[in-house]
Amino acid sequence: MSSHILCWDDYLLEEMLSKQDGLINRVKTGVEGLDDIIDGGLPVKSITLVSGPPGSGKSIFSFQFLYEGVKSGEKGLFLTLDKKVNGLLIQAKKLGFDFQPALEKNLVKFRFLNINKKLIYEAMVNEILSGEYDRIVLDSITPLSEMPIYLNSTENKNKFDNSFVNPEEFPINANLPVRRLHLHYILNSLESSESTSVITSELTMGSSLFSRDGISEFLADGVITLSFDPTMDRRKLSVMKMRNTKHTLKPQDIEIREGGIRFI
Repeated sequence: MSSHILCWDDYLLEEMLSKQDGLINRVKTGVEGLDDIIDGGLPVKSITLVSGPPGSGKSIFSFQFLYEGVKSGEKGLFLTLDKKVNGLLIQAKKLGFDFQPALEKNLVKFRFLNINKKLIYEAMVNEILSGEYDRIVLDSITPLSEMPIYLNSTENKNKFDNSFVNPEEFPINANLPVRRLHLHYILNSLESSESTSVITSELTMGSSLFSRDGISEFLADGVITLSFDPTMDRRKLSVMKMRNTKHTLKPQDIEIREGGIRFI
């Protein structure tokens, strides 16, 4: 018997459903070794949170995920809130992911979302829903989760008002219910697109949470954490949650080199 600890995350229920509906389709991640421990890849149309401290490889994971789709002729979208597009493309190419041919064929799109713009939410959701993308990356969700929004007291009480809120009047730490609604809004748009999505979140070193906001891990279908130990010069990847998937919780040794992340 395998010494791995198995996580049966909704497994019995999903196993019963799979007998009725057939096998679950999978999307390859592009990370060498990862697909082998998650039944062949991410469940199709799922949303996976990839979290880790700065320098742990979140953007690299995102490049690999999107590039794997490009190789299969799938249409991809990379939304970034932290870096400009040209810098991302240069970084990706240095790692062996040349997106330029796919950009020229309109097979993939990179878009920078400026968090200082009032209509950032509309721009993001319109892009997600208008492109019929197979794969979507949102790198990262942290800036959005730290910009609370509120509901209008209008006739349509489910409509979000995307106006900015003064943090001094509406402290983030006192706004967890609204932030949950906000994250629901973002993830619901990804789910409505019927794409397979990866969202990233920053973590502080030693955090007991799986995202900086402490909420995304409960809303996402899967959670993958990236970590490193500078004193031992080691990197780890852990699958903490993956719906419809039997997987190990054991941290896996990884390395980052040309070609991105791979298991060692």
